[in-house]
Amino acid sequence: MAREAVKVEQYGQNNDGQAVRYTCASNAAIAKGTFLKFADGRVASASTGTGDMFAGFAATAKSATDLSTSISAVTNGIYNLTASTAIIAGDLLQTAVPGNYVMPLAANTSSKAIVVGVALDSVAATESVNVRVNL
Repeated sequence: MAREAVKVEQYGQNNDGQAVRYTCASNAAIAKGTFLKFADGRVASASTGTGDMFAGFAATAKSATDLSTSISAVTNGIYNLTASTAIIAGDLLQTAVPGNYVMPLAANTSSKAIVVGVALDSVAATESVNVRVNL
């Protein structure tokens, strides 16, 4: 998959991005750095686009044939992400279509669960932006 999150700096007690463990489908194929969305029951899957409840980024790759039913998501650090539209430094960001893009948070958003992080610089569409993530 393209446009995975790339760590710039990771924070947490061990500078490991404060990984959080989620349940996932055993047949899911998820690349390292893929945006994850969560659902009730602490279940995570690959993000599919705009407005997903953000769970973090896949800490490692998961194969569709490994039969594993868990995945870790990094949740604390600065990550290099791809903008789907223009972004201004300080914007709160959310997931965007196609997957693994970010865009400014919609003005009428009531759920804070979809916030990916805060843009640390201004960029045009399709450019890379450093984002402070702290779930």
